[in-house]
Amino acid sequence: MQATEIFNTASGRFARTAGGFFRLRDFSFDTLFQSPDPAAHLEAALGDAMPAEESSALAGDVLLPPVESQEIWAAGVTYFRSRSARMEEAEQAGGDIFYDKVYEAERPELFFKATPARARGHRAPVCIRPDSSWDVPEPELTLAIGANGRVFGYTIGNDMSSRSIEGENPLYLPQAKVYDGSCALGPALVVRDPLDSGTRIRLEIDREGQAAFSGETDTGQIKRGFDELAGWLYRSNSFPHGALLMTGTGVVPDSDFTLKPGDVVRIRIDGLGELENPVELA
Repeated sequence: MQATEIFNTASGRFARTAGGFFRLRDFSFDTLFQSPDPAAHLEAALGDAMPAEESSALAGDVLLPPVESQEIWAAGVTYFRSRSARMEEAEQAGGDIFYDKVYEAERPELFFKATPARARGHRAPVCIRPDSSWDVPEPELTLAIGANGRVFGYTIGNDMSSRSIEGENPLYLPQAKVYDGSCALGPALVVRDPLDSGTRIRLEIDREGQAAFSGETDTGQIKRGFDELAGWLYRSNSFPHGALLMTGTGVVPDSDFTLKPGDVVRIRIDGLGELENPVELA
C-alpha cells in the first residue's frame, strides 16, 4: 500500500498521502489500532476526509505524539552496539554479563517504557533526570502493533536513558527509563508496507548551535525481526488498544558524552521523516 502519514495535532488528526493532505473526521488512533485491518480502516477514513492546507495545519512548532491509549514498550540489546554500550555502563556494578547473555538468548529484553501522558511529540522537550549524571538519547524505529498483534505501521522513537542510574544496578532499569519526558514519538504514524532491510537511522545532537554528536546505523544490523519482537511482546499479554514498540538502538554516543539542558536531538529514519526535540531537566 502507499505510505500514509497520520499527524496528531491539538486541532485534530491529519493525513498526508501521495494524493494530498487531508483532515480526518471522527478519527481515533484507538480505533485504528483495534481494527483487524488497519490499512483498510485508514483507507475508509480517507474516503470521508476533507482536503486541508498542510502549512496551516502543521504550522505550530509542536506536534502531539501519534498515540492515544496505546502502551509504549521498548526492546533492548537488539543491536551489537547497544549490547556493547549496556555492558560498558554496567561493568562497574558487575552486571555486564547479563547484557551479553540477553543478546545471545532466544528471549529478548522487553520493558515498559511510557504511558501516553509521559510521551512527547515532535519539537516538544524531552527530559533528563536531575539525579542522573550520564544521559543519552536512543534513536529507535518504533513499531505500531494492532490489538491483534500484527505490525501495521511505524514511527520514530527517542528512548531517553539514564545510563548512570541503570549502570549502578540493572534493577534500577525502570527509574533509568520511565519518567516524565523520557520518550518522544513522531512526527507522524506511518501506515505502510514493511520497511526495507537496511533502512537508515541517523542521530544528530546539537549543542549551542554546533554539532556535538552524529552517528548512524541501519535496520540490517538488528539481530531480531520485527514480527519476532511483536510476538514476544504479545506472548501471555493482551493489548486491547494495541501497542507501540521501540526496537532498540544501534547508535550510542561514547561514554564521555552526556546530554545537557538546551541540547537539541534530531533523529531521521528513511521513509519516516525527522523527529526533533530539545532537552530539559525533568
